Amino acid sequence: MIILYLIVVIVMVGMIVGLYQKNTNIICKSKKRLDGKTAIVTGGTSGMGLRIATDFADRGARVIVACPFVDEGTRGRKFIVDKTGNEEVIFKLLDLASTASIRKFSEDVIKTEKRLDILINNAGVGNVEDFATKDGLNFTMQVNYFGQYLLTLLLLPLLRKTGNSLEPSRIVNTASILHNIGSVNFEKINCPNYWYPIQLYANSKLCLILFTRELAKRLKDLKEYNVKVNSVDPGAVGTTIFNTAGKYYGGFITFLFSVLFKTPWEGAQTAIHVALDKKAGLVSGELFKNCKLSRAKQTAYDDDLACSLWEESRKLIGLCEDEYEQCFQVLK
Repeated sequence: MIILYLIVVIVMVGMIVGLYQKNTNIICKSKKRLDGKTAIVTGGTSGMGLRIATDFADRGARVIVACPFVDEGTRGRKFIVDKTGNEEVIFKLLDLASTASIRKFSEDVIKTEKRLDILINNAGVGNVEDFATKDGLNFTMQVNYFGQYLLTLLLLPLLRKTGNSLEPSRIVNTASILHNIGSVNFEKINCPNYWYPIQLYANSKLCLILFTRELAKRLKDLKEYNVKVNSVDPGAVGTTIFNTAGKYYGGFITFLFSVLFKTPWEGAQTAIHVALDKKAGLVSGELFKNCKLSRAKQTAYDDDLACSLWEESRKLIGLCEDEYEQCFQVLK
């Protein structure tokens, strides 16, 4: 009886929160075209990423969608092309759980693409089994944070080459409301089987916001205004990220979230806004929610913590001095 009562209470609270989210969700109203522009969307073959990539393609952009699965990537590309009629949609393999894959992807993009106007770091994993990757990093932390840290820095030279002070290139990092329960413990940041899955996810999203702020600060210190980097909180969204919880349980959570909370299209709106909106392109290192400037938890504004996390991440990801210096060079 008590369990039934708790279930009813949880469902009722979920319905109230969901109703609030749907009624306060703001849609990106930008009419900006992206003809001649190039965008990369990680995880751009499903969920919010697919909706973001489809929006960009519909605006005329050359869109590179990246994911680690050939079947999903092929289907995602076909969906976008069929939906928009834009043939300039390219699928490339990218496994954020592998530094070798990230380096291969980045080298290929630098070699084959003349420009990169928008980088959407959207890919992520949720409730998964805790294990170490071949790089010796926690899987969730690597996919949600360390891998995106490395990918962003390796693509930074092309982003800097493309952008200018009037129309800067933009990096958009997908955070989460759960960053509010996240923490940074350098002794335990990469420990297996130490954190609960939801805590691990929250930690990774807090790290991503800290990285966003630190990158913005370092670019400003370099007097570099050709690139803007911001984070977005999409809210609670029903996406395939929950499939990692199992076919049936994950499917149920996805359905529940889609009904009670935001659909992937609704969740994608803030990232699209931050990538396109003129005023959003004037700020860097900030967090947006519902297409508006917002505030992260206070820990996210600790500059010393952000700097320490940057250096620890650089060490854990294996970014040597020469490679690191190349990340801050402008391509000719």
